Amino acid sequence: MTSQLPQKVAGKEPILEGNTEFLFQATRRIMACDFQVTLDAEFHPAGPETAMAALDIVDQLEAELSVYRESSQVSQLNQQAAQEPMTVDSTLFQLLEQCLELWKQTDGAFDITSTPLSRAWGFYRREGRMPRSEEVEHARRSVGSQWIKLEKQNHTVHFDNPQLEINLGSIGKGYALDRCAAWLAADVGDFIIHGGYSSILARGNRQTTGTGQDGWQIAVRHPLKPRQRLIELTLKDCAAGTSGSANQFFYHDGKRYSHLLDPRTGWPAEEILSVTVLCPTAAEADALATAFFVMGIEQTKSYVAEHPHLRAVLVCPGRRAGATDLYLVGLAPGSWKLLDDSVNLIDHGTASTDDDL
Repeated sequence: MTSQLPQKVAGKEPILEGNTEFLFQATRRIMACDFQVTLDAEFHPAGPETAMAALDIVDQLEAELSVYRESSQVSQLNQQAAQEPMTVDSTLFQLLEQCLELWKQTDGAFDITSTPLSRAWGFYRREGRMPRSEEVEHARRSVGSQWIKLEKQNHTVHFDNPQLEINLGSIGKGYALDRCAAWLAADVGDFIIHGGYSSILARGNRQTTGTGQDGWQIAVRHPLKPRQRLIELTLKDCAAGTSGSANQFFYHDGKRYSHLLDPRTGWPAEEILSVTVLCPTAAEADALATAFFVMGIEQTKSYVAEHPHLRAVLVCPGRRAGATDLYLVGLAPGSWKLLDDSVNLIDHGTASTDDDL
């Protein structure tokens, strides 16, 4: 357990704002990052014990979902589902159903089968490299969620492509936070939890602030300048998921290539530096942060306009060297505060519903 939030975080990460002196925080290293539950034990006496049990759930989920564990259900699918239909438990089946629905809704921008592309670009082992165009095309032939076949009655999964494999890394942390929140809610009404700071879920209010404000405040930092805080957001009964290109990238012939690949083309997405999505569940926030990074500014604005439960913050390269453009899509007045006047606030819309997001 820790007594306060770490003071240094990666540039793409939202962070909890304000003094944390009187908050109880339980932290555990899971899914290659720190998962942390924050609450006020004075108002929720059962909170600490419940928080530790919630982190046990994340441990269990890692054992079930990680591609880095040979015994996990996901690893077993990757080994066997192309040969014959494989039965999985109901929770994994429902998560795969959600992944396929998001794949359809985003026209393939979110795709849990893109691992072959990450290998071709060297990002699977965090060693970025410039692949030959034929390598990219070969990898693309093994990518596509249309080859995942789900049979609901018996909860079976079958892969129609023998080279297909799935990886839930783009939605897994958010899904784990949703499961944690469901457990915590039995005893605790006010808390904020995160997985590696890039996936955050908040319920109720921060009791110790003394400000009278609803919800919890987080900040979004510049994805390339970690000390630069761009905007403060208020979360209440919602989640925030962030995707950015700060941590994995390489340069080739003077051009920067990030690890966030468009599964439809096989090439890195280039228009956006980071995306933060706000919505009711952390799983959807995580998945759509990845999808919006790939989709770009205009497609993201159109998608949010068609789904009024969503909000988005896009950090983009400015039109002049060294400048930063900030797009606020669907955020309600009073739910955000600009922290850096040097950025160009290009666009912001007013949310028509769900204003507590």
